[in-house]
Amino acid sequence: MRFEGKVAIVTGAAQGIGEVYAKALAAEGAAVVVADLNEESGRQVVKAIEADGGRAIFARTDVSDPESAAAMAESAVATFGGIDLLVNNAAIYGDMQFDLLVTVDWDYYRKFMSVNMDGALVVTRAVFGHMQARGGGAIVNQSSTAAWLYSGFYGLAKVGINGLTQQLAHELGGMKIRVNAIAPGPTDTAATRVQAGDAAKDIVRSSLAIKRMGQPEDMVGACLYLLSDDASWVTGQILAVDGGQVFRS
Repeated sequence: MRFEGKVAIVTGAAQGIGEVYAKALAAEGAAVVVADLNEESGRQVVKAIEADGGRAIFARTDVSDPESAAAMAESAVATFGGIDLLVNNAAIYGDMQFDLLVTVDWDYYRKFMSVNMDGALVVTRAVFGHMQARGGGAIVNQSSTAAWLYSGFYGLAKVGINGLTQQLAHELGGMKIRVNAIAPGPTDTAATRVQAGDAAKDIVRSSLAIKRMGQPEDMVGACLYLLSDDASWVTGQILAVDGGQVFRS
């Protein structure tokens, strides 16, 4: 129960990897805010957490909207008394359009980046003061191995997440708030099945050292480690959990 007495926010927690993060945090004692636009699925996650003896609330949240993020943070404080942990997981991915940077519709590109890159900053700005009031905290941003591979504006957004992680680690370190990121490789979620389809098999065969797709549960250990006191001197890092897809020196 590493997170007994802690309050955690997980954005994009109504499905996929975010849902698994939320349930894992609750299982280790955290009170969890399931922050998502999908109210029906988000409330189902809350019910599942409560059925297992945990504490959770749903907060309808648009991470690209500062007012929405601030309202979510205030709801967390009003319900649970504060905020200690944040996982910036929300992203446009399953419904992502395929296009080139040089031709993608500009309004779509701006909306995409407002969620996939700026959203992490928007939510961090909404919560860091509450974390500071509790004596510090920890943030995990969701990056991707796409940051190091050709993947158009999705990869560009994840490059931004990596840079944001490192910059915020320095800005918030004096407040005893640590900021790290996880970069999943190809992971078997509904969104990936939509986007990659049969091509996922080729990716596994040609580029992964461990010859299988990742599962959402494969990300949990890294996320909980980075949020926990076990990582008390770890900040500004991007941890790839990717079956050996990328090599960085």
